[in-house]
Order: sequence, then C-alpha cells, then structure tokens
Amino acid sequence: MASSLAGRNYLVVGASSGIGEELVRQLQEHGAHVHAWGRQSLEDQVKQWTYWDVLSEEPAPTQTLPEVLHGLAYMPGNIPLKPFHRTSLEDFRQTMNINLMGAVQSIQAALPALKNAGAASVVLMSTVAARVGMPFHSSIAAAKAALEGLTLSLASEYAGQQIRFNAVAPSLTRTPLAGSLLSTPEKVEASGKRHPLGRVGEASEPASAVRFLLDPESSWVTGQIWGVDGGMANLKNL
Repeated sequence: MASSLAGRNYLVVGASSGIGEELVRQLQEHGAHVHAWGRQSLEDQVKQWTYWDVLSEEPAPTQTLPEVLHGLAYMPGNIPLKPFHRTSLEDFRQTMNINLMGAVQSIQAALPALKNAGAASVVLMSTVAARVGMPFHSSIAAAKAALEGLTLSLASEYAGQQIRFNAVAPSLTRTPLAGSLLSTPEKVEASGKRHPLGRVGEASEPASAVRFLLDPESSWVTGQIWGVDGGMANLKNL
C-alpha cells in the first residue's frame, strides 16, 4: 500500500543532523520529495539540498523551492545552558534568532508554495523546557515559548487557507546537539531517571511525530503542541 506521503514535496530546514536528519530519512523512506536547507552538506542523501545558515544575513534560498510545497519542518535549535546572571543579551539574541526568527524567515519564504498546495502543514520544534521550569534554561525556554506562541497564532490565521501549524516539544534526546549532556553512561542513566518513562529519547521518536504531523493523515490536527518527552511535562516522576 502506497504511503500518503509519496510524491509530495516537503522542505526540512536544519536537516543536517539529529532529529532533522532522521526526519529526512523517514520522509524519503515514505516516498516524499525532500528539499533540505542546512549548514552541513546532505548532497549524498538529498538531491535538493541547499546551504543556508539561519544566523547569516543571507535571505532564505526560495529559488530552490518547488512551485507547490506540501509541508515545512523547521528543525534548528541549540541547548545554551547557563545561569541567568551569566547569560548575556547577545546569548538571548542568538538563541532567539536560531529558534524563532529563523522559523519566521523560513515560513515567510515558503508561504507562497504552501498556499499553492491547497492544504499544507508546518511543524516547528519546541522543547519541554518551554512549559516545565528548569534551571539554566532561561534563553532557550524563552525562545521556544515564543515559538509556541507563533505556532498558535499562525494556526489560527491560516486555518481558513488549510495550512496547519503544530509544534513538537521533546525532552532530552540522544542527538549530536545533546552530546555533552549524554557523554557518559552515568549521564545517560541520570538523565533517563528524570523522566517518568525512565530513559532519554531517541531521534527517531520526535522525528516520527513530526512526520505524522506533516502527513495528510493528520489533516484535522492544528494548533497543537505535542510533547514527545517521556512524560516529563505532565507526569510526576516518583
């Protein structure tokens, strides 16, 4: 049976590693045509790969997009863990630029092609730290909370045009970005124990949630923040 993703066009921004790279693999495995923007080459995996750094002053490479785009996934992020008194204004600006302003720029660039699809889906990446207070997370929590607000606002604004907006909010996931936090078996075990399900996440798990939200099978889901966090946001860990 053919996948409902087969033959459809998707843009993945921040596709070079971790959850973004896994999402690209899953989309292609289901027969989707993937256009990828990122800082590290994916030319050996994706034919339509274009270099773009969300922190650069270069405009998004809209000329690389197809006329019709069925979905966009914005995957860039960072984990700038610092005490608040040591977090500079520049730290806040950079984190906001990576997580929020890059998403704004990507959505605005892709919007004409998304509208041409007749029905499309945009998925953004948040974090459990936007809803659960955690020490040393002030800049990333603020940026991702802003991203969640953007998700809800755009979901309302574009519902009439059948463009859905959702966000996936993972907890600590085994990716290169989190490498320093999971660099020893002891750190992995300690981090796992903080979650009700007793382990950290794997990149395939939030990627699968993003893939489903991009799929037309999720066509009645919009304006949602989906926690893929081992239960951390809503469950008490005894």
